[in-house]
Amino acid sequence: MVKIDRFEKLEVWQEARKIVNEIYKLTLNKNFKKDFSFIDQMRRSSVSVMANIAEGFHRGSNKDFVKFLGYSRASLAETRSHLYVALDQSYIDKNEANQIGQQVDILWKKINNFISYLKK
Repeated sequence: MVKIDRFEKLEVWQEARKIVNEIYKLTLNKNFKKDFSFIDQMRRSSVSVMANIAEGFHRGSNKDFVKFLGYSRASLAETRSHLYVALDQSYIDKNEANQIGQQVDILWKKINNFISYLKK
């Protein structure tokens, strides 16, 4: 098996990065324009997903890495919740919410699978 030596090579981190980019694009939408605190919170929760993956990768053990993947998963849930707020406030439409929601679901499963792998 190939040893991964950089967090950037982790598929879960790469997927999290894609979601961050989607969230940033989404929050540039004019419908968000005056809700600065919500934009900030939505962006921060998505960034936290990838940041916790990176931080956990550089901890000393799989146990610590799993803990940070759990934090990452919690931030992913927060990001998903923010999508509902954005939808309910008509900042985004159902298609946009579904598109990013599908990416979130895929990443959720990948993180869960990675946690299971690390616990072996």
